Amino acid sequence: MRILASLTVAAVLSVAASAFAEDTDRDLFAAAMTRERGVRAAFAGTPAPEVALKDVHSIVTSYQTLVRRFPASGYSDDALWQAGRLELDAFTRFGETRDKDVGVRLLQRLAADYPTSKLARRVPETLASVENTKTQEPPKAPVAKAASAPAPVATIKSVKRVVLPDVVRVVIEIDGEVPFHDERIGDPDRLFVDLAPAQTAPALTDQTLRFASDSDIVRQVRLGKQPNRTTRIVLDAGGLSTYSIYALYEPYRLVIDCVRGPRPAPPPLPIVGRYFIAAWARKLPGVTPRSTALIQAALATAPVAETASAAASASPPDRNASGGFSMARQLGLGVSRIVIDPGHGGHDPGAMGNGVSEAELVLDIALRVEKLLQKQPGTDVVLTRRTDDFVPLPERTAIANREAADLFLSIHANASEDGAARGIETYFLNFANNLSAASVAARENAASGQAMAALPDFVKAIALNNKLDESRDFARDVQRSMIERLRLANKTTKDLGVKQAPFVVLIGAAMPSVLAEISFVTNPQEARLLKSSAYRQRIADALFAAIKRYQTSLRSAATVARQ
Repeated sequence: MRILASLTVAAVLSVAASAFAEDTDRDLFAAAMTRERGVRAAFAGTPAPEVALKDVHSIVTSYQTLVRRFPASGYSDDALWQAGRLELDAFTRFGETRDKDVGVRLLQRLAADYPTSKLARRVPETLASVENTKTQEPPKAPVAKAASAPAPVATIKSVKRVVLPDVVRVVIEIDGEVPFHDERIGDPDRLFVDLAPAQTAPALTDQTLRFASDSDIVRQVRLGKQPNRTTRIVLDAGGLSTYSIYALYEPYRLVIDCVRGPRPAPPPLPIVGRYFIAAWARKLPGVTPRSTALIQAALATAPVAETASAAASASPPDRNASGGFSMARQLGLGVSRIVIDPGHGGHDPGAMGNGVSEAELVLDIALRVEKLLQKQPGTDVVLTRRTDDFVPLPERTAIANREAADLFLSIHANASEDGAARGIETYFLNFANNLSAASVAARENAASGQAMAALPDFVKAIALNNKLDESRDFARDVQRSMIERLRLANKTTKDLGVKQAPFVVLIGAAMPSVLAEISFVTNPQEARLLKSSAYRQRIADALFAAIKRYQTSLRSAATVARQ
């Protein structure tokens, strides 16, 4: 009962916390970019220096706030780049030495804190050019000749659509920076972006790009010419809730993140869960009066589950590996929605060795596992990332919780200073019980961005880990399947076993969750195999087989599991 109470309280607290969440890193970056476009447009005129610089310093502070609040965010390196460049451009425009010093310091911080970022490689060249930069005096009056000179026309090179867990992203690649105006209109609901002066590449001229492979939002993008050297890009926005638009560099591109409208309500709390929350909310350690109030508020509005039909039938589940029946098996729960988490990404490439990048490797394997799962009736699959983007570790677990997942599998590749180290190991969430497990956890958690103040919460979450038995069983299925199938192609594969460690990416997950270390990229033989498409497919097959094996052990029909 204590275990069930902890599980349900954690789930409700997660829902309640999300309702009080502040702006995300994406929101902060988009807002700062919008303000920056306005102040840069003012640079072209004759603004009063004191007014323009006040706006510049306010925007730079906004970028720095993002970096301070979300140091591990994929937007943090972009924020430092934007802030540094804005300060240097202000120095060129108005000649204030302070702006030069601040701009240099921000770019130096980018290079030091985010050395793997593409933008970090541009810092030395940018700083070198600063010394040769001469400030310009604000013109006392517009120069007629300069005003008559036409601005260069930018070319739109490509338009891509990427489906992500939280948004549908449209990326517009352009060969140079160009002013733009965005607006949303209805009847029918659509979003358009005007770029001027701009033109499309020949292959995109007056084209309609259709994405009919799924029923998600933004199923169509149209490009067309408008007067005054303007190109309009129109997005079919049916089902859109909100959107944000911002620029990225190297290469220059506009990114439109389209947020989906409200989704169906999550499954109702079982009556037993409501009862135990009410009984235990005031007794669990660390539950504050405010937390209790949030729990009670959630219970007041939570629908009560209908009693399952007596006609529904399912064979009883197997005993778990410890010989008993976990709470999940006592309640007849099953697995139908699975979240696959490819580790690392973006400015965090993960382990590197022998020409293999962990981030690229595990994303490829995750996409292969997804294809296999999509062929299974009654099984949904969600990926935490589909491209080379950085997703913070806590956000990966949050995605699984928001999607009401039944199973969470995080895929990683191992590394060691010892080039001879090799083999496969699988982890579930618990305190590390040996130095090797602690070392792996320290490496994989390096990009968590969490402060020391979070330690008590982490310890509590691990100590109250209510899905330990099921996570351990799933980890054993993964390890067994990987060893069985990979030894057919690599007889030297070493079974490093099932282990436990405090991985941040597993903390807070409301479902059984494991982390698989599929091989060592630092081992020359294993790295050579990992470069092979056939071997990657064999790994994907092994992970798929493990998921199927675990699903079968529960022997619970998907409809019963949902009830």
